[in-house]
Formats: sequence, C-alpha cells, structure tokens
Amino acid sequence: MSLSVGIVGLPNVGKSTLFNALLSKQQAFVANYPFATIEPNVGIVPVPDERLPKLAEVAHTNRLVPATVTFLDIAGLTKGAAGGEGLGNKFLSHIREVSMILHVVRNFSDSNVIITGSGDSLEAFLTIETELQLADLSTLEKQKEPRGNPEKSERVRWEAVLKLREALRDGVSARAVDLTRDEELASRELFLLTAKPQMFVLNTDETGVAQSHSEVVLRFVGGLRNKGVEVNEADCVVICAKLEEELAGFDEKERLEYLRSTGLSRTGLESLTLVAYKKLGLMSFLTAGELEVRAWTIAKGTTAVEAASVIHTDFVKHFISARVCTYLDFVEYGGWKGAAERGKVRVEGKTYVMNEGDVVEFMIGK
Repeated sequence: MSLSVGIVGLPNVGKSTLFNALLSKQQAFVANYPFATIEPNVGIVPVPDERLPKLAEVAHTNRLVPATVTFLDIAGLTKGAAGGEGLGNKFLSHIREVSMILHVVRNFSDSNVIITGSGDSLEAFLTIETELQLADLSTLEKQKEPRGNPEKSERVRWEAVLKLREALRDGVSARAVDLTRDEELASRELFLLTAKPQMFVLNTDETGVAQSHSEVVLRFVGGLRNKGVEVNEADCVVICAKLEEELAGFDEKERLEYLRSTGLSRTGLESLTLVAYKKLGLMSFLTAGELEVRAWTIAKGTTAVEAASVIHTDFVKHFISARVCTYLDFVEYGGWKGAAERGKVRVEGKTYVMNEGDVVEFMIGK
C-alpha cells in the first residue's frame, strides 16, 4: 500500500538524525543549518514482526519479508512557510503528499546546535501547526459557494467548507472539527493538511532516555492541552535520535545485548515504526511457504479478495477461496497439514474480513 509518513519539524530538531537511524545508515545529508535537506529523502523501513522467524522455521525457509512503512524526511519548516517564506511552498507540497505527519520536537538542550525560535518543544509544534492551518485556510478561502439548485453532494461539501473555515479561523485544526460522515467524506477532496493523522517523536538526549517514558510524554501532552490542543498520549514516542543512530550501526548481537542491559524489548525506532503502522490503520496478513514467509500490508477491514489483490491484481478476477489459519495454530501444529488435521484451517470466501496475523493461502483459478 502506498501510505507514507512525513517527518517534519523546525530546523535542527533531529529529523535527519532520526531518519538516518531509521535507514540504518547515513542516507540523509545532515548539516547544522536550516534548509540543509531540500528534497525529501525517502526510506522504506521494516515493521518489527517476531512472528516471521517462527513461521520460517515451520515453513523451512530462510527468506523472510517483513511489512514496511515509508518515511519521508521533509526539510525543516519555518514560520512563514504558508506564505512561501524559506522554502515554504516546496515543504507544504511534500507534506500534502504523505498519509500521516510525524512531528519531531526537541526535548533537550545543546549549545552546539543552531535552532530556530526559542527551542521550546511546544512552541516548535505550534509554529508548524499554525503554518499548516494557514495553508488549509488559504485552500478553503478559495472554495466557491454553489449557485442555483446544487446537488446534495455539493451542498454537503459546502457545509463542510463552512465548518472547517470557521474552525481554522479560530486556530482549530481540521482533524478536530466535528463533521458528519457525509461531510467528512466530502472534505477529503480538499486534501487539507491538518486533517491528516499525526504523531510525535519527543527527541531527547541520553539523560532523557533514562527518565520515565510516561513522565516525558505527560509533560509534553499536558503542555499542549493547556494551549487547547488535544493530543493522544499513545501517539507520542520518546526517542534519543542520536543514540538510535549509533544503535543502527550495531550488529544484531550488540543490539540485543544493549536491549537486555536496558531492560527493553525493542529499540525506540522499532517502537516508532509499530506505532506509525497502527496509526495509519494498517495490519498484516501472513503467507508461509518453502520460498518465503512474508507479512503483507493491508488496511483494517480489508476483505479476502482485496487482500489477494495485494499479492497480484489478477487474483481478484480468478479468486476462488482462501484457506485461513491463525498464526498461533499454524505454528503450534507445524503448518498447514497439522493445522488442517486438527480442524484449525477454515475456507473463506471473497467477503471474509481479514484479521491481524491471519496465515493465508489463496485458491486462484485460471
């Protein structure tokens, strides 16, 4: 699925350091000056999935293919971007193309880093959010009221425009506006930036990593709520981007030793990728054979025939059925044969709604 996460933040909050760590190597050019990164860098990052190695054992294969999330490192926004200042128009066009916005905010002090503004994490987020709101307001101000006797769809769209325009004039982002289902669907045609889902990386130093995760998050979320911005604590991840960049250079043994020494089950980046995957409304179904085991990305609510089309579009036309087994049963009973003998394999039709972790084999005709 072509869903992506745009990494945004004021210059020098650690975006490119985070991106380098996500890619496990230095692929983004990092410099200590605003606008060092002009074109967005694209990285496809694997989603951690502990199920794949176990499936590979059962299927007797060494090839594991995880699901992925696409991240884009978008150059630092600055105040005035909505009016085209700095490289504002370019930045906003890149943000418009992504499915979700990932805000990186500073949660540490470093006298060696050049920063824009006061360096306060709340102010940094609000600066960017204001620029996105102004860009959306500009979009809405250009909308024309339908004349004469418009179709119902046009009336619904205009009602959505009026609600959204009033809210944005008051400094309220589109995602916080109470729209009817029809209005929400109509508003998608406007491609508003502040309607996109968002999450936060609180980029801290190694001292901050030692603090309680909930303590850091609650302080940030509480500050935003005091300013009238509602943020879900589950959408925040605390990361030391510099440390994660170093960890990305470790081999697997060194990485596991580090995790054991800190009592963590996964790195901050792995946690971030999982949160992003879920926030995008994605899940995985699994296939297991001698050639490979693979996690395939689908949206929640996807039917069996739609899932089959992710593997190959021709499967839609020739779909017969799907053999489905839960991951736990598949592993416990040693694969398709053992699971089938114990009545754990179901045959489902086109309209079956896929579940997270379904192990599937599609029956396709000629």
